[in-house]
Amino acid sequence: MTTARDLMMTAMDAASTHPVEPGDLSLALAGAEVIDLLAAGAVILDGDRIVPGNPAAPADRVLAEAAASLVREAPYEPVGDWLWRRGRGLAAVYLGALEADGQLTRRGSRWMPFRPGRAVPADSADHRLAEDRLAADEPVLAGLATALGIRGESGAEATADAGDEAEIVLAAVNDALLDLEAVRQRRTIEQAAFDNIWRGA
Repeated sequence: MTTARDLMMTAMDAASTHPVEPGDLSLALAGAEVIDLLAAGAVILDGDRIVPGNPAAPADRVLAEAAASLVREAPYEPVGDWLWRRGRGLAAVYLGALEADGQLTRRGSRWMPFRPGRAVPADSADHRLAEDRLAADEPVLAGLATALGIRGESGAEATADAGDEAEIVLAAVNDALLDLEAVRQRRTIEQAAFDNIWRGA
C-alpha cells in the first residue's frame, strides 16, 4: 500500500464524522504521491521543485501514472504546481483503484436494504495497516490527515518528525488547501452578492 491509498482509506473511515471535500482530498493525495515518490527514489526535491530521479516505475499502478506524468525538463515543477495539476479529480481515481482491487465494500442503509450504500474500506490486511499507521501517528499520514481536519493536535505534533523533504510537501499541501478554501469563500460571497442584486437588496 502507498501513503495515498492509506490516506484515501483514512478519509473514507472518517467520512461520517469528519467529511472531506473531494477537492481537498485530491490535493492531499497528490502530496502523498510526492512523498511516496521521494521514498522510492523516483524523485528528489531541489528546493521546492520536483526533480525526476530513478526511472524505475513504482509497483502501484496509480503511483506509476504519477511518476510518468512528472515534468522532466528544467526548471522542473514546484510542488505547489504539481498539487494543482496532478490533484485534479485524483480522489475519484483512487476510489476507482481501491474498488477495482477489491478494497472497498458497500454499506447499505437499514432503512433501504436493497439500495447499494456508500463505499467503505473492506476489512482487509491493507485497511488494518492503514489504521495502524494512523493510530501510531506515523508522521506523514498523520500530517496529511491533520491538514484535512481528520486528526487533531496529536497529528500536528507528529508532523514535526516527518523529515525535511516531507515537511516541504506537507507545507505545500497546507498552502494549497488554504488557497482552495479562500476560493470557495470568495465564490460564496460573490454568489450572495449576486443573489442580493436579484432580490433587489
